[in-house]
Amino acid sequence: MNLFVEYQGRIAAVLGDFAGQGRLPADIDLSKFVVEPPRDAAHGDLATNAAMVYGREAKEHFGNPRALATALIDAIVHMPGVAGVEIAGPGFINIRLKPEVYAAIVRASLTDANFGRASAAGKVNVEYVSANPTGPMHVGHGRGAVFGDALANLLAFSGHQVTREYYINDAGVQVDVLARSAFLRYREALGETIGDIPEGLYPGDYLKPVGQMMAQSLGPALLKRSEDEWLPIVRQIAIDAMMKMIRADLAAMNISHDVFFSERTLHEDGKNGEPSPIAQAVADLRARDLIYEGRLPPPKGQLPDDWEDREQTLFRATRFGDDVDRPLVKSDGSYTYFAADIAYHKSKVERGFLDMIDVWGADHGGYVKRMQAAVKAVSEGKATLDVRLCQLVKLMRDGEPVTMSKRAGTFVTLREVVDEVGVDAVRFMMLFRKNDATLEFDLAKVLEQSKDNPVFYVQYAHARGCSVVRQGRVAFPDLATDAATLAGAKLELLSDEGELGLMRLIAQFPRQVEAAAAAHEPHRIAFYVHDLASAFHSHWNSGKDRPQLRFVNEEKRDLSHARMALVVSLTRVLAAGLALLGVSAPQEMR
Repeated sequence: MNLFVEYQGRIAAVLGDFAGQGRLPADIDLSKFVVEPPRDAAHGDLATNAAMVYGREAKEHFGNPRALATALIDAIVHMPGVAGVEIAGPGFINIRLKPEVYAAIVRASLTDANFGRASAAGKVNVEYVSANPTGPMHVGHGRGAVFGDALANLLAFSGHQVTREYYINDAGVQVDVLARSAFLRYREALGETIGDIPEGLYPGDYLKPVGQMMAQSLGPALLKRSEDEWLPIVRQIAIDAMMKMIRADLAAMNISHDVFFSERTLHEDGKNGEPSPIAQAVADLRARDLIYEGRLPPPKGQLPDDWEDREQTLFRATRFGDDVDRPLVKSDGSYTYFAADIAYHKSKVERGFLDMIDVWGADHGGYVKRMQAAVKAVSEGKATLDVRLCQLVKLMRDGEPVTMSKRAGTFVTLREVVDEVGVDAVRFMMLFRKNDATLEFDLAKVLEQSKDNPVFYVQYAHARGCSVVRQGRVAFPDLATDAATLAGAKLELLSDEGELGLMRLIAQFPRQVEAAAAAHEPHRIAFYVHDLASAFHSHWNSGKDRPQLRFVNEEKRDLSHARMALVVSLTRVLAAGLALLGVSAPQEMR
């Protein structure tokens, strides 16, 4: 039950009637205006810009937006649940609703297990994490992992068919470096003194178990082979071990994927001699005259060290909105990373995904335009790619930077952070800031039991609500407190402004879900549950000074019943919002 969509539909119907009467154009687009909460709650419950949006179309008949607003008000005032309407400024409309409207929404939240869900259709592919399989995940990876997982939750809740995907970068130089690093640990496990790890190899202790496992299973056999012989063997063993560790790290965050896609498969020819998927993607683009042989102009500013002024195989990325055409083949004849990424996203299109979301680190920002151009090309304009960049995480402890890890060698691992502060704290705090803003994560602050710790503050609100219900059961042992029974409470008895404010916030949940899903911004849900928790705590505290506001009053059975209904409604919405974020909703705080 989306209150805002409901009234938007009613207002659209009025505008449609105006169009049918010739007072507005017959082909008017009725989807352009919005109905939303006013910026200042004192102005009412709903606000619409309809008269302002259609001011130009209304000019011939109405003259100005305010006149159109006046005509709309004449209809809105008679709509069900409307208590009053007024014009603000040049034509904005503010609407006040009767308390019975919010009582109906509270009842809906108590009886409808799908309260807040939407019915959007369509498949969507969300690719997130995709960390190189060269070591444990660090905190930066964790932010992308949590963001992608919460976004997938949100889209699924909104009715999409979501596939969660991880792209394994198991081809290229970095996995060869991994193999050489693992081989060094293998030699160490066989008793050789290896000394300091050579520069350019991975120094972390996490490769020691891989070396020990190879020593136990293979013995010294690999020592007798050349690098060309042992490298592919060790590479596969090391990649498998790293992916097992990454999956375990993700599982500790309650994150799972439906698909793990191997980059290496894009480079491999088919069993019957078919060209590799990359070669096929390049051939398809070439057949459509989207690839040519040419030279690129030198980049502006100082030339990079690897700049080569030579004829290259280029993709016409500028035809699809990029700033420059992009090379697909290196000077040694191998394909570029971009060529592999084109083939990868082409595979998504072939799997039926025309709606794609990639979650990347902020250091990939310069790569977005070319990838969006590639998706347009391989799908012939049918698919869209939204790239969400996650900014850096600055790890702190009591305000001081934390930068090193014995296990990883150069960074703090995600698993270390989860083990120290818990998965709920990590997930909530990763989402309590917009993804494109730098995040400061203080390991000490997220363990504080205070209102300054957002995750504690929200979870405590849920636990406090559960406590109210337990108190109600003690005060009224014969009174059922299940949601279905509470939906029959006399909610018209709730008349305090604090109670009405909580009901208004509960009513916003479906709209918040819809807006967050449409914008691909799960942080909006984190902000919303924090606002709801804050309002609940504030009203609770009012009961300390004004006993008549306390949720349970043994002398007022019906009122207590109604207030318990409100609290259960609130806790159900809090729990649903926290679930979207992947955070638990405890019934007690210890």
